[in-house]
Amino acid sequence: MAVDRPVPLDEYPIHQAPLSMRHTVTSDRNVYDRCIFHVLDHTGRALLITGLGVYPNTGVIDAYATLRLGDRLLAVRASDALGEDRMNLAVGPLRITVDQPLRRLRIQCDPDPDDPGSFSCDLTWQAEFPAVWEPHHTQRRGDRLIVEGRRFVQAGTCTGVIRADGADLPVTPGEWTGTRDRSWGVRPIPGEDGGRAAEETRPEGFHWIWCPARFDDRFIMVIIQEDADGYRTLNDAVLIRDGHPDTQLGWPQADVRYRPGTRHAEHAVIHLTDPSRKPLELTAELLTSSPLAIGAGYPPAEDWQHGTWRGRGWTDRRSYHLTGPAARPQLARAAFGVTDHAARFTLDGQVGHGIFEHGSFGRHDPSGFTGYADTGPAAPPAEGEDRP
Repeated sequence: MAVDRPVPLDEYPIHQAPLSMRHTVTSDRNVYDRCIFHVLDHTGRALLITGLGVYPNTGVIDAYATLRLGDRLLAVRASDALGEDRMNLAVGPLRITVDQPLRRLRIQCDPDPDDPGSFSCDLTWQAEFPAVWEPHHTQRRGDRLIVEGRRFVQAGTCTGVIRADGADLPVTPGEWTGTRDRSWGVRPIPGEDGGRAAEETRPEGFHWIWCPARFDDRFIMVIIQEDADGYRTLNDAVLIRDGHPDTQLGWPQADVRYRPGTRHAEHAVIHLTDPSRKPLELTAELLTSSPLAIGAGYPPAEDWQHGTWRGRGWTDRRSYHLTGPAARPQLARAAFGVTDHAARFTLDGQVGHGIFEHGSFGRHDPSGFTGYADTGPAAPPAEGEDRP
């Protein structure tokens, strides 16, 4: 039996309960604490997604980085036993260094030592706007609380280099945007028997939009989560300017145009309202996309999901094709998860960039989707707009 001793974090006055920082205040196996970064090229050439998480009650730390480049998705994933030093945000070839909290962080993915030309990155993320809280997120399965998360989001710029296929992609301000999300709480980890509640209270449908959009002088964050009947269970639309109070932008409503025969978003307009009741339209032109169930470890990924124990020192590198007949089975499965789209946004004549994250599966009455197999009609093109 291991000796229970203080850990390095116990030196600091940050305790929230009369417990060592080794322990969480709940015994729920699904406790998590993690981050995600999105780094996107403004032309749609590349989308990098990377993140790291710890799962104290399963004793796991893991991380991933994916790069959408053309028709391929390059992925690096790593998992290990969670150690005592929680300030060391590193696992395998992946590292996140907090140089200045809420201001500057470094993101690194080392190349394969046997292949110096393999996918890697070394980036510095710099905040351009204050971090803003997202709504407190809760979700139940039957009577049990299965999701309770606290999150903040922030937008900034990135500098550095991404390497892939032996070539460098310089990451420079003005040509790339970086957003990040930080969350902790309770969120399901694969491997748990959900019991009767999981069998008898299956959701009929789920509809989700998570949309951080960065402009030169402002940052807009929109969140929408709806049940099958359109009931809004998570909702926020806020405008952030450095040195100004945050501005709420009403009750957001989204019109999403899908690729015919799918629920893969191609274009979106989010209808907002400023404090004077003036209507605003946040338009998203989707440049490239990365399904989070491919490479990044989000449900319903088959090859690896966050928080699962893969043994000590596990590292995996893969290349996925996202077009062609061979890609269809994995894309069909990934359609029942969430997809992150790099997007060019317009608002009041200004152009910005960010992420349009969307997932819609099962019934969703406002969209006309009647079940999991239904793709529904694609919305018509906007007036004066040509369908690609």
